[in-house]
Amino acid sequence: MMNATAEILKHKIESFTPELLETLARMVEKLEMQNRFSVPQFQMDEVLYRIQFHNENPKTKLDFYENISELEKNFA
Repeated sequence: MMNATAEILKHKIESFTPELLETLARMVEKLEMQNRFSVPQFQMDEVLYRIQFHNENPKTKLDFYENISELEKNFA
């Protein structure tokens, strides 16, 4: 799923003008800086661990939707 999303984004980005690419790069850089300060590393590690566990055990339920909505609020 994540690889497919990355491929879709890659194809879209490849068609951007140089100006749009520069703007996107600045936006992503700004987001990275904000995320570094607003989301504790242990939260990001926990989400990554749960996603990896679920990928290896697809019958398990992803039980962290509340956590994801909290992260989305932090990113907004």
